[in-house]
Amino acid sequence: MSLVVSLARQMHQHLGASLGFEDLEAIGREGLLDAARSFDRERGIPFLRWASLRIRGSMIDGARAHGSLPRRVYRKLRALEAGDRIQEVVAEELAANPPKGAEAADEKLDDALASMAMAMAAAFLAPQTQGLDEIIHPDTESPEEAFAHAELMNRVRAAIDKRPENERTLLERHYFDGVTFEQAAAEIGLSKSWASRLHARAIEAIARELRRTGIKE
Repeated sequence: MSLVVSLARQMHQHLGASLGFEDLEAIGREGLLDAARSFDRERGIPFLRWASLRIRGSMIDGARAHGSLPRRVYRKLRALEAGDRIQEVVAEELAANPPKGAEAADEKLDDALASMAMAMAAAFLAPQTQGLDEIIHPDTESPEEAFAHAELMNRVRAAIDKRPENERTLLERHYFDGVTFEQAAAEIGLSKSWASRLHARAIEAIARELRRTGIKE
């Protein structure tokens, strides 16, 4: 329960007045119960990490369903969701194949952090999801911010274009065509779990490509 309270405080800072702390705490308790029901020790992910992802995911879903959200808040929710999706896959991979030695662990951590940063940036900066005008209201960017964001997304799209077809389709449909991750996964015939792995692999490759060409997350 202390984890629920901590995550509710964090999410409340992100959301501001969009959703009250008590509401987030109540949603988080439901997320904790769902985490307990769905926890599988064989996956190798510690329960607290698994619960953190499930609780925050339930809070994100609750905030999205709550009603009108500022565009920047909605973008933050998308970014948090994208980062959590990467984190879940990385946790499973580390449990299945722990790095051998400090150097390998450092390299894996660098790749994981870069992938999370790239996924969160793509989710935050990508064009607004279609059909959601009724639950968000716009805010403004300075011309400098808009130019920098557009330049970064052009580089991301160019890197996406180089990926294999399934990876490219998944990323384009979810980040640029405005469909949910689950729907994008279904369109290419993958379960959400396998699509999450494909997504993590593609994002890691794109993050490496952009770092190699001089973009820092």
